[in-house]
Amino acid sequence: MEQLIETVILGIIQGLTEWLPISSTGHLKLFENLLDLNARDLVFFDVVLHVGTLIVILMFFRKEIGKILSSLAHLDFKTEYGKMVPLIIVGVAPTILIGLFFGWLIEDTFQTILPIGIAFLLCGVMLYSSKFGKEKTDRITYSTAIMMGIAQGIAIIPGVSRSGATIIVALLLGIKREKAFKFSFLLSIPAILGALGYTTYTEFSELASTGLRWDEIFAGATVAMLVGYFALKLLWKTIAKRKFHLFAFYCWLLGVVLVLSEIF
Repeated sequence: MEQLIETVILGIIQGLTEWLPISSTGHLKLFENLLDLNARDLVFFDVVLHVGTLIVILMFFRKEIGKILSSLAHLDFKTEYGKMVPLIIVGVAPTILIGLFFGWLIEDTFQTILPIGIAFLLCGVMLYSSKFGKEKTDRITYSTAIMMGIAQGIAIIPGVSRSGATIIVALLLGIKREKAFKFSFLLSIPAILGALGYTTYTEFSELASTGLRWDEIFAGATVAMLVGYFALKLLWKTIAKRKFHLFAFYCWLLGVVLVLSEIF
């Protein structure tokens, strides 16, 4: 029962923080240390949680995804959604490269509280800067896609939000809010799928020997999915009301607490 409660707690954390711009990876690492969970189990559980949040995207953007897949099937890249196919491919490329070449370094560096706390402080600065973005266009260019892809790659740092980093870049480049929001999450789909595939391949032995029961796995994934759906709706409301930058104060508060806890 105790382990089931822990998986539900982590599912809530993943569901809330995966879509709100406050870094799910940073929060999971903090709570995993707090709950003193087994590292082997965490590899598998992180995979399951991300499957749950991936389902949320597929549900939330099902119409857009359907139109993109239809355009891809017909090799029609001239329509609004057909043009997104090459943009997503170009945008996810720098994410993959950053993950492959720098993932190990980031994994080794951001294991302790102090660097994660500093990352939260920097994430707060990034979030607040979005307040100064001027909406000029709803057209995503290849250069915009690349910049958002780089931001998505940098967000593998625990404490830096993926949704926050990509949406911030889009807003600062003058992309309108709705377009920035949609493209950010459409861009995340291949990135999440790639991360899941890579983790499954490289950590297969750990996944096969996990001590988690299927009811615990199902509970965590389901909670992450349900909470994540409402978190995604909340995120859109904050962006629509021009309050996206307010998440910076949470990141600053958490960052200060973490840094001070390590110093003193």
